[in-house]
Amino acid sequence: MKRALALAARASGDTSPNPLVGAVVVRDGHVVGEGFHRRAGAAHAERVALRKAGARSRGATLYSTLEPCAHRGRTPPCTSAIIAAGIKRVTIAIEDPDSKVNGRGIAAMRRAGIEVEIGDGASSAREQNRAYIAQRTTGRPFVTLKIAQTLDGYVARRKGERTQITGPAAARFTRRQRIEHDVVMVGVETAIVDDPMLTVRPPHRRAVPYVRVVVDSRGRIPLHAKLITDQRSARTIVATTHAMPAAVRAALVARGVHVMNCKRTSAGRVDLRDLLARLGRQGHLSVLCEAGPTLARALVSARLVDRIHWLIAPIRFGVTLARNGPRTRPVQAPLMPRAHVERVRRIGRDTLIEAAPEVHSSSPDSSRIVARSSASARGRARAGSSSKARRSAKPKRRAQA
Repeated sequence: MKRALALAARASGDTSPNPLVGAVVVRDGHVVGEGFHRRAGAAHAERVALRKAGARSRGATLYSTLEPCAHRGRTPPCTSAIIAAGIKRVTIAIEDPDSKVNGRGIAAMRRAGIEVEIGDGASSAREQNRAYIAQRTTGRPFVTLKIAQTLDGYVARRKGERTQITGPAAARFTRRQRIEHDVVMVGVETAIVDDPMLTVRPPHRRAVPYVRVVVDSRGRIPLHAKLITDQRSARTIVATTHAMPAAVRAALVARGVHVMNCKRTSAGRVDLRDLLARLGRQGHLSVLCEAGPTLARALVSARLVDRIHWLIAPIRFGVTLARNGPRTRPVQAPLMPRAHVERVRRIGRDTLIEAAPEVHSSSPDSSRIVARSSASARGRARAGSSSKARRSAKPKRRAQA
């Protein structure tokens, strides 16, 4: 199973499989075939491994990170290939949460007399397939929220001003993260102020090309923005509402931009829960949100964030006293929910805190976020930022941006 997990992990760095599944055929203690699922619509890992193993599959053991499918979708069922190949034993790390598969693949193989074991390498397999599992169980992509802030808790010197906070190493880290996600999302304020490309530099081929999403409820994005004028590097979706003027909508479509009409909240903003559900139905498994404070707060308050990448720069902005005028306050970073700190490490001059909100739900529509982390990680996290974790007991609010 370690070989299958390692194969899947290695594959993610090259082609971002979707989902990230590996399979290995072992006979008499030797690997005779291996494969991974490159992209949706391509041959599944089990079929690739069996094809490479050929006649040596008979009487062998198949190790797979995910339960083999037993239905015909874009590709034929893997269980039929496993049975036909004469596999004697199958070891699966985790069951497939997809309702079309869940348990059916295991049952089909057992009916054919194949010995099936479940659970070896389950923890690693769940981590590798976290985006796929999230999309299959919630209908929404796995959302990673990236926040860059100063030591004293600010994201910009003043509202509407482009501010570089983190260093070159952190910028390279973020570009690498784009490779690993299907969608990169920003709010319209970021698109206006920063005018980003949101591309991977240098270019990196993915098996599933990623798309860029701009959340823009009223059609404020400039037509000369790089996200609009450049549709060759990556496709752009503008998520909006019926409040977008028809002329703006037509101009965006004429430039090759896909305009996605979403539900709107009582405040007239894009309903983020609806947006993510639409992206999930399109088959997108993961979203990297390089958000400004408005979009970040909306995602956090609606509990739509699965992982936080919190970059802390060793600088302070503070409050400055303008000449013959009032004090200028920088833009505060959003307050983060209390969360489980998974890792704290240096990236160049900056500090990266990787965390996951811990949600304990009494029902599908109510949740409470609590914190659990080691004492050392908690200390490092407090030292790195003035944004304090808060326990939330408020009812769930509708997501908007």
